[in-house]
Amino acid sequence: MKAIVDCNSFYCSCERVFRPDLANKPVVVLSNNDGCIISRSDEAKQLGVEMAGPYFKAKPLIEKYGIHTFSSNYHLYGDMSWRVMETLRIIVGKENVEVYSVDEAFLNLDHIPPHAIHHLAKEIKETVEMWTGIQVSVGVAPTKVLSKVANRLAKKNKQATQCVLVLDTEEKINNALQKTQVDDVWGVGGRYAYKLHQWQIDNAYQLKNMDIEWARKNLGGVMGVRLIKELRGEIAIIMEDELIHKKIIATTRMFGAPVDNIKDIKEAIATYTSRAAEKLRRQNSVAKTISIFIVKKEASHTTHFRHGPSIGTYMHLPIATSITQELIKPAVKLVDELFEEGALYKKAGVLLSDIIQDHSVQGNLFVPESANKNRLLMNMIDNVNFSMRDDVLKFASSGTARDWKMRQELRSKRYTTRWDELYELK
Repeated sequence: MKAIVDCNSFYCSCERVFRPDLANKPVVVLSNNDGCIISRSDEAKQLGVEMAGPYFKAKPLIEKYGIHTFSSNYHLYGDMSWRVMETLRIIVGKENVEVYSVDEAFLNLDHIPPHAIHHLAKEIKETVEMWTGIQVSVGVAPTKVLSKVANRLAKKNKQATQCVLVLDTEEKINNALQKTQVDDVWGVGGRYAYKLHQWQIDNAYQLKNMDIEWARKNLGGVMGVRLIKELRGEIAIIMEDELIHKKIIATTRMFGAPVDNIKDIKEAIATYTSRAAEKLRRQNSVAKTISIFIVKKEASHTTHFRHGPSIGTYMHLPIATSITQELIKPAVKLVDELFEEGALYKKAGVLLSDIIQDHSVQGNLFVPESANKNRLLMNMIDNVNFSMRDDVLKFASSGTARDWKMRQELRSKRYTTRWDELYELK
């Protein structure tokens, strides 16, 4: 059996852990730059707040009902996510946990006796909520796809299921599939959902009964075959090991306000490169290729919102590296190739690719030994910044004022990752 543990309205739940006065009250969390609503509590949903809707459009409704609103607090959310995942590893064993996203994890329960599955599912929910304060839903079924179906129904019918649903019989599985629209099946995107409705396949039970060869032809080949098999209770999507070494590392951010000068964009690119280099060193890797992109502000929003054009370029480095200054120098030069005088920009990003382990890089006999001190310097900078936070040590090219920084006007305290913002009991 496979299970998926999904945190309910995760960002809102994180805010509520340290604001118990918000229990059973409407809460929403905003995206970068306080642009859109990316998390909402059940109470906010009932009041008509739309998911992914622009904040400025929802503001009259938010003010009317006194909905509590927060800017994204990713330091807090990342730490709370780690606590949830560590709790799951303690309960079922590290080797049986696959972290799927910041608020979801698949569990392998094949080693659990069938009669104990339901009790364990309830224990998982109660333990996570007791140890972390984060409300979760647990769906259990023979396959990953079916566990996602179970989890969705558990969240949809919270009073009846108490956020725990186990599909352990053919009858329960078929009943759940009949209640699930094809649009809501994990792995069915909007394009395929539209096609399925055109073929009068409206729910997951109907999809399950389709022929394998039909799926191979009409649902993307191997992926469609796997989906049908999973719906039939046959394991076709295996548990995956945790990705320790990323193949691409990216740092991207929206600007706090549109930027029109090259100096600010270079500062932003230098800052994002520093952050990406830190991530690179954390996994003991080096990168051979660096790419940057900048996104223009759309000139008109009179009709439907859309992103402005994104332009980018890249450079292959002569030697793979993780040294910050060796990455900042080419990244800043690339900005000159992209910047257009008079244009407004709202976002920028840096991507590091062609990543290999640092011990795989061949040494250079013609490089003086003193150059090797750069690695020691990077370690010292990383250690200081990790302990003191907020980029206490940074390169001058990253700027000091940083007027372009992301807007977070409604951010709560970083209760678990900053000494001066620890939660205070009164």
